[in-house]
Amino acid sequence: MNDKLNHLIKDYVSNYKDLKDTETDWRDPVIGIADADDPMFLELKEVISSSHALPTDFIDDAKSVIVFFLPFEEEVVKSNIQDKQSSKKWDYAKIETNNLIEDLIDYMQAEIEKMGYKATSSKDLPPTYNYDEEELISDWSHRHVGYITGMGTFGINNMFITDQGSCGRMGSIVTNLSLKPTERDDQENCLYKYNGKCKVCVDRCVVNAISTENKDGFVDREKCYEHIYEDPPEYSKGVGDACGKCKSGVPCSTTNPVKELIKKDN
Repeated sequence: MNDKLNHLIKDYVSNYKDLKDTETDWRDPVIGIADADDPMFLELKEVISSSHALPTDFIDDAKSVIVFFLPFEEEVVKSNIQDKQSSKKWDYAKIETNNLIEDLIDYMQAEIEKMGYKATSSKDLPPTYNYDEEELISDWSHRHVGYITGMGTFGINNMFITDQGSCGRMGSIVTNLSLKPTERDDQENCLYKYNGKCKVCVDRCVVNAISTENKDGFVDREKCYEHIYEDPPEYSKGVGDACGKCKSGVPCSTTNPVKELIKKDN
């Protein structure tokens, strides 16, 4: 069943550009599965917020959580390296990827329901704008749920690093369809956390919001959000409230740098 769902997701993403005539294209998605009863979901109530939801808050008999990361094409990443403000191509990628995530979630919900099971919709778990504007904390963090699936780890810039890098966006689906969880290990994907030899994202931040005060890094969310939402450009497609400078033009932009380093050393 995992293979069938992976195929449905990847096929939908590969056809989306032609289906919706988007300017953005995407590389191969990264997909992870978590057991809805994984004890790490309870830990998120301590790590993030006591109000962080559990899978069973959406579906009483939840069995699995499907998480996917949709990586931007490399042209989008390259376009966002220069200047203080995010590039138009990057802004468009954020807007169009959010639309893709919503469409993909609703498509997968319909496909799972055809099999006789329940699944959450994009209204249940939207890809963005689902956080407390004062606390700047989400009650469902796609990135942290992705960590539970083992599909990636966090950089010191708090960005999620997968085998396809960190430049992209994430979505998730809760279902009562029982699926085999993907494996999770202790391997860090952030070079700085792995060997202490990379802090490129710290230098790339245009508002000096990232530091290495502790081994896991520190991000001043207020500085970050103020820069993103201060005066975002408006396009016919939507609002360009984005930045992405700390993950553009860095070793983890489009790949897992630790895995590449280990491969090189071997």
